[in-house]
Amino acid sequence: MEISDALKELYGDYYLDERVLIKRRIAARQTLDHLNSILPCKNYRSIIDIGAGDGSLLEELNEINVSGELHAVEISESGWASIQEKKLDKVHSVNQFDGYNISSKDNAYGLGLAIHVLEHVEHERVFIREMARTCEYIYIEVPLELTLSIKKNIDVGSQFGHVNFYNASTFQNLLESSGLEVLAFKQFSPSLEYETFLDGVIKGTVKYIIRKWALKISPKAASLLITYMGGAYCRRRCRG
Repeated sequence: MEISDALKELYGDYYLDERVLIKRRIAARQTLDHLNSILPCKNYRSIIDIGAGDGSLLEELNEINVSGELHAVEISESGWASIQEKKLDKVHSVNQFDGYNISSKDNAYGLGLAIHVLEHVEHERVFIREMARTCEYIYIEVPLELTLSIKKNIDVGSQFGHVNFYNASTFQNLLESSGLEVLAFKQFSPSLEYETFLDGVIKGTVKYIIRKWALKISPKAASLLITYMGGAYCRRRCRG
């Protein structure tokens, strides 16, 4: 099984755009904050970033003591090349893959990461089960775009290759029905740095404050109206 030609074309040169690269670096810092808030273990024997993009998150992980052994797989040639060029000392392997098959043995990695990848995946359960096969623990993060503005979110998201749209309940159901046990789940607001990069200082700051406080005051109502991010820390469910 492989990703469609349309997605291959979309992501082929995606990481050559300078604005995309800046956005990715900001998003990586944001993701690191999310990981720090949800991961119970602060050190893993090895970590694989699945759909690693240009390696911005790997660059952040390389600077901290979360693991001495990092790995990456990525579908995009421009992303794969960008990771190689970074020459990160803790990165032991960087491989291009077909979007579904990871050429590693069972339970090869202590932690598998898929950060804003699943919303692009045409066969989600195949992808998740391959993560579960190769990784002892898993952290998956997606945008929670299944709000009352879903039509608008589909129109916008499809420009970036989003083919799946989730809310907190449908996301967790997908994980559980794919054979995972969700150990922890959190909803996150975008960081101030991310909001102001996208929308400027004034508008970005206002959006940041509204999103953050709406989520604190009334999480359920806020999630119906506003797009947040959902992060789930999981492991393969034991049978028996």
